[in-house]
Amino acid sequence: MPAETFEFQVEARQLLQMMIHSIYSNKDVFLRELISNSSDALDKLRLESLRNSELKADTSDLHIAIEVDRDQRTLTVRDNGIGMSHDEVVQLIGTIANSGTAKFLKELKEAKDSTASQELIGQFGVGFYSSFMVADEVTLLTRHAGESQGTRWESSGEGTYTVETVDEAPQGTSVTLRLKPEDTEDQLFDYTSSWKIREIVKRYSDFITWPIRMSSESPAEAAEESEASAEVETINSMKALWARSRDEVTDDEYSELYKHISHDWSDPLETVRMQAEGTFEYQALLFIPSHASQDLYTQGHKRGVQLYVKRVFIMDNCEALMPEYLRFIKGVVDAQDLSLNVSREILQQDRQIQLMHRRLVKKVLSTVKDLMSGSPDRYLTFWKEFGPIVKEGLLSDFENRDAILGITSFASTQDEERLTTLQEYVERMKEGQQHIFYMTGESRSAIESSPHMEAFQAKGFEVLLLTDPVDEVWVQSVPEFDGKQLQSIAKGEVDLDTEEEKKEVEAEREKQQQDYAGLLSWMTTELSESVKEVRLSSRLTVSPACIVSDTNDVTPTLANMYRAMGQEMPEIKRILELNPTHPLVTGLKKTHTEREADASLAEAAELLYGMALLADGGELSDPSRFIKLMADRLERTL
Repeated sequence: MPAETFEFQVEARQLLQMMIHSIYSNKDVFLRELISNSSDALDKLRLESLRNSELKADTSDLHIAIEVDRDQRTLTVRDNGIGMSHDEVVQLIGTIANSGTAKFLKELKEAKDSTASQELIGQFGVGFYSSFMVADEVTLLTRHAGESQGTRWESSGEGTYTVETVDEAPQGTSVTLRLKPEDTEDQLFDYTSSWKIREIVKRYSDFITWPIRMSSESPAEAAEESEASAEVETINSMKALWARSRDEVTDDEYSELYKHISHDWSDPLETVRMQAEGTFEYQALLFIPSHASQDLYTQGHKRGVQLYVKRVFIMDNCEALMPEYLRFIKGVVDAQDLSLNVSREILQQDRQIQLMHRRLVKKVLSTVKDLMSGSPDRYLTFWKEFGPIVKEGLLSDFENRDAILGITSFASTQDEERLTTLQEYVERMKEGQQHIFYMTGESRSAIESSPHMEAFQAKGFEVLLLTDPVDEVWVQSVPEFDGKQLQSIAKGEVDLDTEEEKKEVEAEREKQQQDYAGLLSWMTTELSESVKEVRLSSRLTVSPACIVSDTNDVTPTLANMYRAMGQEMPEIKRILELNPTHPLVTGLKKTHTEREADASLAEAAELLYGMALLADGGELSDPSRFIKLMADRLERTL
């Protein structure tokens, strides 16, 4: 049968250009596409041979071969798989040519939220046409297994393509590219170079199930010496560790894969295996590193795991599979039902990807939970390295908030060395205690020396010590745990007395309120530019005064964090609490009663407020004035 010549439609030429310049910015992926097509052809032949015992096909040595000819500047990818019939070539390779740009894009738009959209993008024709990024001419020769005649398809990617039937053709498919001249500025490399081909195969197709073979020398070079000098080598490892059972893989092999993926020199802290079967099949092999990378907190840090489809590498750092708060997780996810050519934008909307995301997150969190109970030392290593990052999930992952709280540990006044969980805290709560008490601060020592801690220390109430910057934020959005409300000891009013203690001190406190009413009112007016209220405190036992935030107000530290991010925050006045039993406060009350108009009284009130502000870690609005007042007061006492 003579060769048939077909013309590309105008729309098809435009679509071909779009595929080349838009979808494939990295030209190396043409080889990934051809190898993937070959791998699929081999998979189909193996399956068909099992189904059809009468199929006349050779399945004794299924493989993919890559051949280069430096003199002719050609590269051939060959397989001995299922092959294609004449009609299949016209139908599959001509898909784009027959559809037209408008129809293709219309179908893509209509199907963008379903698997069909990715199937549309991932049609054989699209991947096959990526060859024209690197080739001036492409020749496809194929013969369907069990048939006697083959088909040749040929095109320069311009105006026409030809299809003809041939009598002599080996089983399977070969794609021969007449390569364009090398142009490194345009990311067009020398694809006859053995090292370049090995590099691409190693990166994109190393875990393909079938052997990918290539001569150590090109045929032309081998002919000059002797044919025996060109040894055929398998250049992919074919080790898809995630597809093998646990007992078939050593820890060293897992570690080597982790190091290859993460570029880390250390072994992983934990390996997480996962396999999903049924309507949507995928396998995952994830790694929890043993230490945080230096760029983990930088804005340009790349997160996400590697995505494979049927053991073909699709993309690094697939963000759609792993949330920001698990950005340290490394590994591989291999899906069976995704397209090869999905974009990051499509992945964000894909229902199957979203389902995988949910399951992977739950698996990682449950693995950390298991570490907590089964390997406390390794858990402590994990928490020391990644705890602050994991707590970011309390702000974003509401579905898994309880699971995140379940693996979270905190420093506590209960033990100077050992961390505690919220569950352990609840189990130790005093009878009648309704709140989980905490305080945020820069360090443990700063919190423990804070005046806010005095009553809690005196009465033996445990307080969680939160010192990570993210703690300031997440405690605002997590109202309770196990039915117990979280309460900052530096906000609102504190009531630590039992019912019996309240009855015993009720009369005394009422008297204090009456005795101090004049002083409190006067100080509230005198310090009105700095505080919203001056009141008596139930949290102080040693210090004369302390500064607290109102129950629902943003803390100064959190307000400063928002300002640092460019958000405008109004100045929030706080509350000054006085210790009615402290000599400085009782002396201030006495002076106010005897000589309210004394100018030194206002200075004393200002100093008392300044000391409370400094004890809280705040900044004075006028440090020079504070120092002058303090110096004058000290001078008069000497």
